[in-house]
Amino acid sequence: MFGKIIYISDTEAHVATPSDGSISTNIMNMHVIFEDDKKKIIGEVEDISKDIIKIRFLGEVVGNHFVGGVIRKPTFSSTLRLINREEVGLLVGEDNDSSFTLGVSPLYDDYPIRVDINDLFSSHMAIFGNSGSGKSCGVARILQNIFRNPKLLPYKSNFFIFDAYGEYHNALENINQVNPNLNFKFYTTNTMQTTGQILNIPIWLLDIDDMALLLRADSHSQLTIIERMLKLANIFATDDDISIRYKNHLIAKAIMSILYTNQTASSKRNDVFAILATCSTEQFNMEAPVQGIGYTRKFRECFTIDTSGQFPESILMTEYVTSFIDESLDTYEPTEIKYYTLEDLEKALEFTLISEGLLHNDETYSDAITLKVRLHSLTISENSKYLRYPNFITMENYIATLVSVNGKKAQIVNFNLEDVDDWFAKVVVKIYSKMLFNFTKRLKQRASIPFHIFVEEAHRYIQKDTDVELIGYNIFERIAKEGRKYGVILNLISQRPVEISETVISQCSSFLIFKLNHPRDVDYIKKMLPNISAEIVEKQKSLQPGTCMAFGKAFKVPMIVKMEMPDPEPSSSSCDVVATWKV
Repeated sequence: MFGKIIYISDTEAHVATPSDGSISTNIMNMHVIFEDDKKKIIGEVEDISKDIIKIRFLGEVVGNHFVGGVIRKPTFSSTLRLINREEVGLLVGEDNDSSFTLGVSPLYDDYPIRVDINDLFSSHMAIFGNSGSGKSCGVARILQNIFRNPKLLPYKSNFFIFDAYGEYHNALENINQVNPNLNFKFYTTNTMQTTGQILNIPIWLLDIDDMALLLRADSHSQLTIIERMLKLANIFATDDDISIRYKNHLIAKAIMSILYTNQTASSKRNDVFAILATCSTEQFNMEAPVQGIGYTRKFRECFTIDTSGQFPESILMTEYVTSFIDESLDTYEPTEIKYYTLEDLEKALEFTLISEGLLHNDETYSDAITLKVRLHSLTISENSKYLRYPNFITMENYIATLVSVNGKKAQIVNFNLEDVDDWFAKVVVKIYSKMLFNFTKRLKQRASIPFHIFVEEAHRYIQKDTDVELIGYNIFERIAKEGRKYGVILNLISQRPVEISETVISQCSSFLIFKLNHPRDVDYIKKMLPNISAEIVEKQKSLQPGTCMAFGKAFKVPMIVKMEMPDPEPSSSSCDVVATWKV
């Protein structure tokens, strides 16, 4: 079938095309063996012309194992033949307790392609392809195969799927039928759905960085405001003595700062009344009684202006207000997190606005007003229902509830994000990813509870945002660089890799590339992945739906993999226009 070897370089060999015409173009992409008395070199047919067959070296067979890379090149006298079925098994993975079937090889009569679970799922993975190329079906099939694997029950697994279109519910909801110990949990943003739970995040579990993203902060001064707002919300969460004292202390200091200005009496009165209109207590409101010696005044009466433009009751008023100032409260820090709502946050922000340092700083005050408008818009928006958890819960217990359904362990947690705007969905995915990452970092035994995060339409969420400039990091980039050692693994699913953060893609170890034609995406993959050859890039352009190029850490050599259609299928098929048009 093959002619003489006429050229050998570090990476490939050129073989003469037989003059008798016995060669067939059907050997394109197939593997061959260069064999002599001392070694077996495996190569792949990458180009066939009238005179020359180009074969790229892949690795060497040592004993009964394939070793990637070629140090010793074949000789010109080596025998050249197509790989046999037994040798194919060296390339496609072993059938053992730690592997599962990914798909089949269309080049070798549907020979099963098996992948070591540790190799594929211990590092970040990327799945790219055009719309309709089979990405969603491929992901669904991978998960179905994992949970139908007779040799391994993944009872302690934790797969979190952030689903932009609600596609995976249909494909994965019945894993309990495979084994009663396996369970699927479904969160949704679609209030019309009768299955699953409405997405709900406890607002008090969000830290400064989370709130900055949620309120779309765009300056560092706003971070300080958010930090103080969260502190006050926690202090004001209960009407205990410290809460009342703290409120009175803030109002008193704000009023005194106004009284010490050079404004006219009427301007001072207006500013004080404006504070009381938004921030008031039993002790500080317009009708609060102020006790003098032998008489009582209402608080508003203390601001009566006489004919000389002064406050006649200034001494009484000053003594009353300063009696509530307690400087020790300025350094008070709450010791535990408490339950509060979006409305409580708004109230806390109102008190933040009267805090010392904000009232007379126009730029900072403007930043605070911007946050106030955004927080109020969020509070009255449709998205607020996803931030109204009904009762107090700690971070650890909340994460435990995520992977629990009807008192049983849930291995797959599916978040349907189809009914919220992209910006809010992005924040939700970031918040949950950060929760899981921080949780794993606090575990006594590192990587003892792995979390696998699948992000559908990853180009919507995992972008090069301004997070790094604002809060110092992007959570996806942090997970991409550090998550593997803690057991937090990203799995990107996208039709537009060019829009995804370069840092995240560069940390992916395994790739499944379905048909991908957009020139910017193809060029981007070439530049981002130094281990990908031009041949692999060209191969993926001609792939059929449901077939992908698989390469990286989990694969001994780049493989063309044909996947079975998932059963049941995800809700990702195209509209049947003919059926809908019929009368």
